[in-house]
Amino acid sequence: MLQRFFRPLGLCCADVGDPLLWHVDLKSHVRGDFSLAVVQANSRLEDQAQVLTSPSATYIGVYDGHGGPDTSLFLNYHIFNHLQKYAMEQGGLSIDVIRKAFEAAEQEFFQLVKRSWLTRPQIAAVGSCCLVGVISDGVLYVANLGDSRAVLGRGVGDGRRKDVVAERLSTDHNVAVEEVRKEVKALHPDDSHIVVYTRGVWRIKGIIQVSRSIGDVYLKKPEFSRDPLFQQFGSLVPLKRPVMSAEPSIQTRKIKPHDLFLIFASDGLWEQLSDEEAVQIVFKNPRVGIAKRLVRAALTEAAKRREMRYKDIKKIEKGVRRHFHDDITVIVVYLDHQGSSKFRGTPVDCTRTPIDIFSHNTDEQEYPLSPIS
Repeated sequence: MLQRFFRPLGLCCADVGDPLLWHVDLKSHVRGDFSLAVVQANSRLEDQAQVLTSPSATYIGVYDGHGGPDTSLFLNYHIFNHLQKYAMEQGGLSIDVIRKAFEAAEQEFFQLVKRSWLTRPQIAAVGSCCLVGVISDGVLYVANLGDSRAVLGRGVGDGRRKDVVAERLSTDHNVAVEEVRKEVKALHPDDSHIVVYTRGVWRIKGIIQVSRSIGDVYLKKPEFSRDPLFQQFGSLVPLKRPVMSAEPSIQTRKIKPHDLFLIFASDGLWEQLSDEEAVQIVFKNPRVGIAKRLVRAALTEAAKRREMRYKDIKKIEKGVRRHFHDDITVIVVYLDHQGSSKFRGTPVDCTRTPIDIFSHNTDEQEYPLSPIS
């Protein structure tokens, strides 16, 4: 696993053409290269992401917040610590280690909510999807809550007929998916309003689309749902039991020679591009700036749907821009199976997205919630 202490790196910049787009064009990890980009649409950036690299492992995290940035920021500074702790205790990474790390992050955030409740009751309505990938000893682990997604670009064919196919490595926990709706309804057979079609989409209790997350305490702890603050939600009545969970879906895969690259992204990308479209863009274009290219492709598609051009959307300020697209985070991780010789011997590094695109600030001192001891 990665060492406990790491240092944040720069080598990143705001995009000249779009003031709300921030990117890292290309950096190295032990098995190849990676590229990262994020574009802000909300008044406060709710997406957070990180890539931690060492000579022995690579950690990827995408945290898509909702209701505010608190939970995604929390995960950006805490979930890796839990993975590290349990991996050290159990002698290495495993599915059980990942499951325990997610559970610990959920409980830790709940304790923060309880401490902050009297002065900031709204924090009980803040949550985040959580997508985590770890590459260690030639094995890829992918764990997720919510609808951020990991997709593998797998090479097919040979000679001049080489191509790539998309293979989804995560599970979308979103009630827009019929199987997820059935799962939620089966868990709550006595609640005819557990899933409601409202404002053009399916939502749990008419409020939220994802069925699993970190946070969203008011939908998991009945004592919080009784607070008058949350009765503003039309179909929310005091809960008898949780209507969301923090149980991750976890997959493992031995990395194979035809596994070319991975795309980890928040649902802001997948709302605009299919898995197949995304892997084709990565396959057919140069590595440098590839994450930024995917973000721009998504924004171009979002503009087309509104009969606009991307250059028109670039002029729209944050907050207002959320009416056109979501915050979008993309990490592309290339898999060079001989390992990256230029990375060997380098120190452990951490690359994080900014707290806000305009501030370009990745300093932990700016983290708005007090770390939990």
